Formats: sequence, C-alpha cells, structure tokens
Amino acid sequence: MPNISQIDVHRVNEMLIQESATIIDIRDPGSFAMGHIPTALSLTEQNVDQVIGQLDKEKTLVVCCYHGISSQGAAGYLMSRGFKEVHSMIGGYEAWQMNYPSE
Repeated sequence: MPNISQIDVHRVNEMLIQESATIIDIRDPGSFAMGHIPTALSLTEQNVDQVIGQLDKEKTLVVCCYHGISSQGAAGYLMSRGFKEVHSMIGGYEAWQMNYPSE
C-alpha cells in the first residue's frame, strides 16, 4: 500500500472553507445519519462504485472514519482507483466532533 498522507481536522476545516476538497465518510450509514462533517459524502460497500463514478479524480479527497485508522485503507483504495490526492483524516469523526460542528 502506498504511503497515505494524513491531515488533521484543522486543515480539513480550512479545505472545507476553501471548497478545495471532497470529504468521504466511510462510517456505517446509521452513524453518518446521526452526524457527519458538513458536505461529506457517505461511502459504503453498497454505493462505492456509484460514488466513485461521480467524483472528480483531480479534486482532493479526505477520507474520514471513526478514529482515523480505517480511513487509511480506504484512502489507499481510492488512490488505486486513480484519484490523485487522497488524505486520511487524523482522529476521524471523533476528532472532528471535538472541534467543529456537524450536520
């Protein structure tokens, strides 16, 4: 697996403000429905091909999971599917909740 870039929630927030990244949330649909990073897209095994088909492979992706561990594997997978710049968010959604509002 390639080296996965990891970024913190503060940088992710900056990217959201600048609209320079797409946030991909890989948590289960129930957890996503209870709260997620604003504008995040839910990516599951059931919708992976559909979501990937709609994304711009040139735009930066940030992958979010519960604690920042599973997102590393998902980021590697997205890179293998041709996405140029993919990051794993350190601390996952748990870290986001402690610093920023959710939808």
